Amino acid sequence: MTSKTRSPLKDKPLRVPGQSVSEEREELLENTVAQPLMLALFLSLLAGLEWYRLYFNMKPSPIIYSIAAALGIAYAAFRIWRNLPKLRSLRQAMEGERAVGQFLERLRENGFQVFHDVVGDGFNVDHVLIGPPGVFTIETKTWSKPAAGKAQVVFDGETLKIGSFAPDRDPIVQARAQASWLKKLLLESTGRKFEARPVIVFPGWFVANSGGFHDLWVLEPKALPSFLQQEPARLSPDEVQLASFHLSRLIRSIERERNPNR
Repeated sequence: MTSKTRSPLKDKPLRVPGQSVSEEREELLENTVAQPLMLALFLSLLAGLEWYRLYFNMKPSPIIYSIAAALGIAYAAFRIWRNLPKLRSLRQAMEGERAVGQFLERLRENGFQVFHDVVGDGFNVDHVLIGPPGVFTIETKTWSKPAAGKAQVVFDGETLKIGSFAPDRDPIVQARAQASWLKKLLLESTGRKFEARPVIVFPGWFVANSGGFHDLWVLEPKALPSFLQQEPARLSPDEVQLASFHLSRLIRSIERERNPNR
């Protein structure tokens, strides 16, 4: 009898950029593409078998199976067509988070600790930076750019506009809520107060700032290093290590709760 085994890894690895989006996209692909497609193929196989029986004078009745196959194909095509825009959007968001994540990894050379896809209760923080200037939550918005005209995000210090239009879901509220959540999480874990500044980045967009920056930064990712360099040192190396250690443990604890059998 084979003895039971367990993984040699004591802790689960930290999450990678865009992992939540990737998981959502994989689930959507499975539910809306793979399942109806398999149904259509199965019914097509049944229809093919019946036509095979007809060809060899085996008293077939392919009409019913052909109708079922046609319905299955139509259903699969409809589900795929209806969900293609969301699948494209999720892929774009995943690629944007990965691109920003790879860019942020360079900041490790400057004493920063970088975490990706920190999962909360019903939401996730795309990236977290912890370094001498403090703690930063980074929300990536990989929005599609207009086919023509200027691709510009306008930030007046309190509100965002894409050209002359405000987004349906306010990223500012989302980013501030994420920073508040992380601040509370670190306080509960370390017993020390770490301020967390929310940052929203728009890969590929020109960000026009008309109202200055206060508690929130809205930037193109390439502008982030220069903003960080202008900030005074607020955390010592020991404090950076403390906050990073506790956040890494919290991330792994959350992963164990989410995937207890892995």
